[in-house]
Amino acid sequence: MGIITWIVLGALAGWIASMIVGKNSEMGAFANVCIGIAGAFIGGFVFNLITGVGFTGFNLWSLVVATIGSIILLLIINLVQKSRHDNANQPINR
Repeated sequence: MGIITWIVLGALAGWIASMIVGKNSEMGAFANVCIGIAGAFIGGFVFNLITGVGFTGFNLWSLVVATIGSIILLLIINLVQKSRHDNANQPINR
């Protein structure tokens, strides 16, 4: 796949995932593309382990795989940010 295809698929997957997770208002186009491309790798790896078929090119299946991978990535990011925020608000005992 060409770089333009990765960018288009990444933008779509990142945008759909950000709407599902509820972070659409916090993310811009560049963040959607980055999350979508990283999500394509994550989703491809996970689906390849489970079904034996991961990322197959520019088609609906690949969009689904990339979107699910992007959702997984956004949920992990939310957990890390929440844990960092919770730890920052705890008092220091001396």
